[in-house]
Amino acid sequence: MGWENQTFNFDFILLGIFNHSSTHIFLFSLVLGIFAFAIMGNTVMILLIYLDNQLHTPMYFLLSQLSLMDLMLICTTVPKMAFNYLSGRKCISLAGCGAQIFLYVSLLGAECFLLAVMAYDRYVAICHPLRYSILMNQKICHLMVLSSWIVGSLDGIIVVAVALSFPYCGAREIPHFFCDVPAVLTLSCTNTLLFERLMFICCVIMLLFPVTVIIASYLQVIVAVIQMGSGEGRQRAFATCSSHLMVVGMYYGAAMFIYMRPVSDRSPTQDKMVSAFYTILTPMLNPLIYSLRNKEVARGLMKVFIDKPTRFRK
Repeated sequence: MGWENQTFNFDFILLGIFNHSSTHIFLFSLVLGIFAFAIMGNTVMILLIYLDNQLHTPMYFLLSQLSLMDLMLICTTVPKMAFNYLSGRKCISLAGCGAQIFLYVSLLGAECFLLAVMAYDRYVAICHPLRYSILMNQKICHLMVLSSWIVGSLDGIIVVAVALSFPYCGAREIPHFFCDVPAVLTLSCTNTLLFERLMFICCVIMLLFPVTVIIASYLQVIVAVIQMGSGEGRQRAFATCSSHLMVVGMYYGAAMFIYMRPVSDRSPTQDKMVSAFYTILTPMLNPLIYSLRNKEVARGLMKVFIDKPTRFRK
């Protein structure tokens, strides 16, 4: 069989994560509820930061970008999974699979670096408050965010180009609910060990470099917070940083579990569960964490959704 017939004239089959038992129907309904909440929560965060002038600061601009990435990430996987489950069709075209790989890898990479930028922002705000407007001015902030998107997109382009260059044959059944690269590579007719090793090294760099920036930033922040004379200032700094650290812990913990393990230790069931956590659950939790633990966001929500409608009725 020619390479073209092997690669271009077929669909992959996504085996999914749910069957039609009563328990799985309940779990699928729960996922749809989480998806709806994540869409609503992240959209509200983006609109709130855009509409409230008092939230036009670097920290909230970065938070709006995080919400945008989470919104795109959950929309990359859940709608296709839901369509396949409800329709009974499990196939995904080569183009669809490539689009999922590109968006998924790009967004994960961009979010890695964005979380590092957010940690740097908190470091400058707490450790160098008098120079904050210089070190984190609008131009620098936008440049760092743009760099995160560019690095993530380059990673996505490289991964999808190489992954889809391999010939695929056999049943072409992907043991996952979306086109995750490690799961897709198991279907290749050729040896992909070299690419898997290079991808592992790339993942280590993409994860460890931002983690190093985050750890270094927060070590400095912790020292500065401990030395603060004001109890109120210390409490406010801890509240802001703890929200970010919760998000970092959930995101990097799951990503390292998936991509920094040897191939021999991989389990399709474990990979699906952990992938569901950080592609479905984390995008729902992020706006919840930031809205509940941030007084400015809570105040903005009250202002936009309660005060303005009240004034309008009057």
